[in-house]
Amino acid sequence: MTKYIFVTGGVVSSVGKGITAASIGRILKSRGLSVTLQKLDPYLNVDPGTMSPYQHGEVFVTEDGAETDLDLGHYERFIDVNLTQASNVTSGQIYSSVIGMERRGDFLGGTIQVVPHVTDQIKKKILKVAEESQAQVVISEIGGTVGDIEGQPFLEAIRQMRNDVGQGNVLYVHVTLLPYISASEEVKTKPTQHSVRELRAIGIQPDVIICRSDYPVPDGHRDKIALFCNVEKKAVIPLVTVPTIYEVPLILDEAGIGDYIIDRLSLSAAGRDLAEWRSMVEHMKTPKESVPIALVGKYVQLKDAYLSVREALRHAALAYDLDVNIVWVDSEDLEQEGAEAILRDVQGIVVPGGFGSRGIEGKIKAARYARLNGVPYLGLCLGMHVMVIEYARYVLNSNEPNSAEFSADTKYPVINLLPGQRGIKDKGGTMRLGLYPCKMVPGTKAAEAYGSSEVHERHRHRFEFNNDFRDVLEKGGLVISGLSPDGHLVEVVEVGGHPWMVATQAHPEFASRPNRPHPLFYSFIGAAKGILREGTQRPLPL
Repeated sequence: MTKYIFVTGGVVSSVGKGITAASIGRILKSRGLSVTLQKLDPYLNVDPGTMSPYQHGEVFVTEDGAETDLDLGHYERFIDVNLTQASNVTSGQIYSSVIGMERRGDFLGGTIQVVPHVTDQIKKKILKVAEESQAQVVISEIGGTVGDIEGQPFLEAIRQMRNDVGQGNVLYVHVTLLPYISASEEVKTKPTQHSVRELRAIGIQPDVIICRSDYPVPDGHRDKIALFCNVEKKAVIPLVTVPTIYEVPLILDEAGIGDYIIDRLSLSAAGRDLAEWRSMVEHMKTPKESVPIALVGKYVQLKDAYLSVREALRHAALAYDLDVNIVWVDSEDLEQEGAEAILRDVQGIVVPGGFGSRGIEGKIKAARYARLNGVPYLGLCLGMHVMVIEYARYVLNSNEPNSAEFSADTKYPVINLLPGQRGIKDKGGTMRLGLYPCKMVPGTKAAEAYGSSEVHERHRHRFEFNNDFRDVLEKGGLVISGLSPDGHLVEVVEVGGHPWMVATQAHPEFASRPNRPHPLFYSFIGAAKGILREGTQRPLPL
């Protein structure tokens, strides 16, 4: 019988529900249990694919092409399982489904209501991920905060789940914030008490309360929360902010949450075995030499817009016993101040994905600076488009080459709309999405990095390298290092004669793991760490 763990949040949003859910998954997996995770998002968008990164952060793409919440990236990195579209559910999907059923006549004669029709669809989505994954434990995180109007149907649905699948098969975890009042130098529990009271008012009694805080939580506060929230003291678990999110599973496991969950859900599991994870975290926390890498984007004010890229860089640096110092560069600043002033001290440049023309010329300047100065460059999706545009301007000795996305009238559309995208009017879920194969060209830096003749990577784009310009750019020194199996779509390019300048149409950052960095990022950091920039000096042997 599948067991279900539901993770809710209280007091404020962004309190750490996603990391908590992922950490519980890691703990249970380390004990030999099969686990899957799911995010239930109450917003009315069908998916986050059309939302601004400033609204929602990164859009994480699954192998089957779902555009999902960034928490799915945390889930995959923590439990090392490739999730599917079943792992991200929104109110938009639920209401679209219910209205579609009503229009087909599935409810003829009935009045459609939030309860039971909407809640039934939510429960079906929860049960579906269990059926598809065949996992022993399904962990579902409910987005937002207890008390949000749009979240009420989801809370009602998970309340019903305990009766539907059995009292002993469901466990509720509530993640809440203990705010610190600087005037009195106290951590306060009252907001948590109110949040739990709100949950209990709709029929959910939390079994575990995770108390997030930036300050140590006195033991007496645990007594108070246990008393007023009707939870065992051992299930009131402080979670103080730590330097790395990967330490959270260790903290929660030491606090006994793994044993508590296994006991409450009557799971048959092996003993604790987080030794490898603990070793990795200790390695992360050990002081190391740092390699400065510029991440050139248009959403850098919200770093979560590039969450998976940031984590992939950290994973790769760790494999070399290095830290990475990410220099966040607004591409519009490059347009104003020039590349030399901003990039002269970095040892590598990453241009990640994105959409729209704002800041594009700054990204092109970053690519030009990397090419002319021998600085390692990694282009991801739009970062490949930028690199191709810059190289085409060099080869054709013209500023006219561009992408049709940014200049519909350009004489040299070196990046053009995919043939299958022409005529599409809807924006949501209509791009080239999901996992696609790529044949690597032997002898190229990309092929050497992958160490394989064929790879599969996740994609999210409408525009692609224009084959009309393939010959002229190849003759000018651009190397095509990866192609679709039919040879039609250019997937990876690099600059011949450059120490390391590689760009991919894909999003390899989504496949990186803390203990298994992605090959392209690993190769990129390997090249960057060997670069000696102006003003730096290699350590001398003693």
